[in-house]
Amino acid sequence: MSAPDRARGLAYGLGAYGIWGLIPTYFKAVASAPPLELLAHRVVWALGMLLVVGVRQGRLGELRGALRPGRTLVLLMGTTALIAVNWLIYIWAVVNRHVVEASLGYFITPLVNVLLGVVVLKERLERPVVGALLLAGGGVLWLALLSSRPPWVSLGLAASFGSYGLLRKLVPVGAVAGLTVETLLLFPLALAYLVGAERHGTLAFLSGSAGRDLLLVLAGPITAIPLLLFAGAVRRLPLTSLGFLQYLSPTLQFLLATLVYREPFAAVQGVAFGLIWAALVVFAVHTLRRGAEEPVMEP
Repeated sequence: MSAPDRARGLAYGLGAYGIWGLIPTYFKAVASAPPLELLAHRVVWALGMLLVVGVRQGRLGELRGALRPGRTLVLLMGTTALIAVNWLIYIWAVVNRHVVEASLGYFITPLVNVLLGVVVLKERLERPVVGALLLAGGGVLWLALLSSRPPWVSLGLAASFGSYGLLRKLVPVGAVAGLTVETLLLFPLALAYLVGAERHGTLAFLSGSAGRDLLLVLAGPITAIPLLLFAGAVRRLPLTSLGFLQYLSPTLQFLLATLVYREPFAAVQGVAFGLIWAALVVFAVHTLRRGAEEPVMEP
């Protein structure tokens, strides 16, 4: 692959993970809408944009194939449920000032991916990876024992997204087509929620400022654009490189939470994050040395 292609792939990867890392600013801007409504808007407007992209890229045949009754559709129904849970937890976390905890969830997701690979796919654990998992597990256990409550947001995000990644590995459908099917399956529920909220007079959309309405519509591009950038990066970069880029997203979220939104960051959390970051260093160095393909996140 040529140097310009690699440079373009790096730019696409930085763009994708940069947007995912800064996405809390979007949900903060529309926080006056309930989390369920924000999830519904994300589904509805993302589906519209993804269908347009699918038509332009000639992916309708792939979409029709994925929607035929069979194993692929069953697996996509599972990924649909998991991504909906993941999105809802994340939106709730941002709106309710738990961005630090959310960033922790995405820091530990690659290690959850490894653990699921061992438990479900019977993959073999190498010694450095065992050490990384023990360090990360120690960090989570430290939070659970010494904090006022277990880190449910972090664990929920990591478990739902790790399980989502595991199922998506088994689905012979591309990233863009897969998300299109997932939003299509969620669309009836999202539309029903929006119609019901409008009838009960609780719908935020079209009941406030035009600026907020525009921001809610932008949930579509904000969901679809980083995925398209990610797809472009995957074609141009080794997955090992993307494996390192994936830490940009939770790092930006963590910096936003602590420096911009001034969320509390106690010593207990500092110890836990230190253990988890140490685990990621061990994991990353091991991955680099053996040239393996590290699991890649698509928030």
